[in-house]
Amino acid sequence: MIRQTRIEYTPIKKGAGRDCEDSNSFLENMVCRLHSRYSPLLALYSYSDLANCMDRHHYRVVISYNGSSYFGWQDLGEASEKPTIQFEVLQVLRKISKYAECVVSGASRTDAGVHSLGQVAKLSTPLKIDPAMLRLGMNSLLPADIRIRECENCLADFNPNRHCKSKIYRYYFSVDEIGNPLLKDIVAHVPLVRTNAQGFQPGIERMRAACSLFLGEHDFSSFSVSDEKLKTTIRTVLNVDLHKSNGSDFGCETYYVEIEGNGFLKYMVRYILGALFEVGRGNIDAAAIEKGLAEPSPAKLSAKAKSSGLHLIRIDY
Repeated sequence: MIRQTRIEYTPIKKGAGRDCEDSNSFLENMVCRLHSRYSPLLALYSYSDLANCMDRHHYRVVISYNGSSYFGWQDLGEASEKPTIQFEVLQVLRKISKYAECVVSGASRTDAGVHSLGQVAKLSTPLKIDPAMLRLGMNSLLPADIRIRECENCLADFNPNRHCKSKIYRYYFSVDEIGNPLLKDIVAHVPLVRTNAQGFQPGIERMRAACSLFLGEHDFSSFSVSDEKLKTTIRTVLNVDLHKSNGSDFGCETYYVEIEGNGFLKYMVRYILGALFEVGRGNIDAAAIEKGLAEPSPAKLSAKAKSSGLHLIRIDY
């Protein structure tokens, strides 16, 4: 006896969508006919269909999300009451796949409250689905603060984390005396030394000068938290620079630090930004950062920066 799902949809041609390998035209038809509140893919296959689609199909996706309501990327398990991005994506993929076994693996384990414009993940499902239809179907079910921006077929051995060459993060922050509530979830409020009479922001210039200290290969133990699973705490930073952002459109003085590296340790970007902010405030100097890189220690130069300003921008392969 075939198990039934309680999903409302408009009538479709009997027998449509029975063949997993020839389902694309059927999917296109369903997009227009299912109610907008349901995925275009939910009612495509019976459970017996899944039994005939044992081979996994793999998709490379680029995901954007506002991480304010989530406890990071990594799935904490169904027993956890803390929502994560990976869990939300996995549940939607499983729903589309009639609750068959699926796998979602990501390139970067962003922290709680961190955002992404370009997280890369691999979706593995027993159903063969046109990538454009999969993207459309998932976006119709995902929360409004998570979106699949790109979707394409990929090889089974594609590993989003191990195969990436570099990751680019940006940390957005405002330096106004009073923070802008419109930007509080995506731009950190970090008041530095006030602009002087000549319109010069000495704190920003000190930060910009200190950015280059992090370039190259270093042991970043002083700018991360320990992890016994790691073989090494040496990472290579390819680029660090500070730019003025367009936050002036919202009536505030906003900047961002862009940092690119071949990989990052836990909280590494946020500790680097925390140190730069202390340089901007005049509490530490370049020599302190140089010592932290040359003589790695569990002791930190500063608190880590708030998660709200951190954005994963792009991952290159």
